[in-house]
Formats: sequence, C-alpha cells, structure tokens
Amino acid sequence: MPKVLVIEDTASEMELISDYLRDSGYTVIGTTDAKDALGKINQHKPNIIITDLVMPGMNGLELCRSIRKNPETQNLPIVVCTSKDQDLDRMWAMKQGADVYVTKPFSKEQLVRAIRSVE
Repeated sequence: MPKVLVIEDTASEMELISDYLRDSGYTVIGTTDAKDALGKINQHKPNIIITDLVMPGMNGLELCRSIRKNPETQNLPIVVCTSKDQDLDRMWAMKQGADVYVTKPFSKEQLVRAIRSVE
C-alpha cells in the first residue's frame, strides 16, 4: 500500500484529501507545515508527496526545491494541489520540481488519477 505525505494547512482540505486517498487504498501521513514535512519524509519514507503551495512559513514551492536538492529525495513524486489556477502558477511549480499540478476544487477521481500518474 503506497504511503502519501499530504502537506495542507487548511483542516477541511486535509480531511478531504486524506479521506479520498484512504478510500482509494493509500496510507496517509499528514502535516500542516512544510518544514515539518521534510522531517516526516525522512522518518516515514513516503512514496508520493501532495502539497499545497500557499502555506505560512515555508511554501510549497520552497518545499519542492528542498526535496529536489536532496539526493535521497530528488526522485520522490510531487503532486501540487492548490487553488492557484493561472498558467504562470502551473509553469512555475513545474520548474520548481512538481510532477503533477491539480487545482482546487477537485474531484476524488482527479486527485487519484494525478497520484496514479506518478506511481
């Protein structure tokens, strides 16, 4: 069962994403903080990362760069799940290391399809 680390600072979004993933057979590890996520990556060794972009402290783009700079995590698939829906936002996230870009609101099918595309 693949492990997914979800980084989302809005409780309702975290719950929704986690429910969708658990219903689809994934193990979910969650955190509301990108800096905390870096520790959880080392501790839990997730198969996939799902991150929001807009968060206090370290944002999702900074998290993507940190993951890509580390030789131990540089190949870890990253799915960005954000309300930022402009082409420039998408392009910038992909340049920072995102593999897939999903905009909110999203359906369970869209989220699961995005994850399966990087498994």
